[in-house]
Amino acid sequence: MNRLAKAMTIAGSDSGGGAGIQADLKTFHQFGVYGTSAITAVTVQNTLGVTGVYPLPTEAVAQQMHEVLRDIGTDAAKTGMLFNAEIIEAVSREISHFDVKKLVVDPVMIAKGGAKLLQDEAIAALKRFLLPLAEVITPNLPEAEFLSGLRIETPEQMREAARAIHQMGPRHVMMKGGHLQGDAIVDILYDGRDFFEMEHERVPTRHTHGTGCTFSAALTAELAKGTPLVEAVDRANRFIVEAIRTAPQIGGGHGPTNHWAAVK
Repeated sequence: MNRLAKAMTIAGSDSGGGAGIQADLKTFHQFGVYGTSAITAVTVQNTLGVTGVYPLPTEAVAQQMHEVLRDIGTDAAKTGMLFNAEIIEAVSREISHFDVKKLVVDPVMIAKGGAKLLQDEAIAALKRFLLPLAEVITPNLPEAEFLSGLRIETPEQMREAARAIHQMGPRHVMMKGGHLQGDAIVDILYDGRDFFEMEHERVPTRHTHGTGCTFSAALTAELAKGTPLVEAVDRANRFIVEAIRTAPQIGGGHGPTNHWAAVK
């Protein structure tokens, strides 16, 4: 029997099930990876928006990570909503203590409806403590603007921002280009030396809640299985396109993607 790959998600709970811990664990399962979790906050939300955010005590986040990692371990991990500087520092300490090499940082900052999911003072902690531990960071363009301080309206500006973010410590920067106009979406992966452009279909739909979480979870699952990064990004991209294309049309707002989409 082949060894079962394991992946951990450190993120917030989404009561609507479309993003956060719920999306991550469903995606891990779809990729054939055993998923574990550390919940950082409980959010109150549905497809219409976020109406409440309740962060867990920092000690509770750290203890969840510590107990899982000392017993079960993990082959890769991802972070999502971390909310405040204290949680970011605690997560970074546990990642370092257990020497987690394959860390995917999804810098969740703002919900689709505009609710703030990362406090302003936490951005400095993210840059100082977590990004130097990351194998790859996966910002969308608004998140990349927050991190880099640069305006991003063109592919060349995406590259400029990727260079700036890479200097903060992550080994790779995966710039998601979905916020630029065009029939196709062009993502840019940067390894500190070379840029890799990846083009995929844009699916016209409002049902895109949790796409960042689902993409980064798919990427984490592939890294946990030992897939090389560029191939892992490609498989995650193909999965998220299919998940959006086959979205279950749930709710009256930004509905979730299909976490049971075929893994191609």
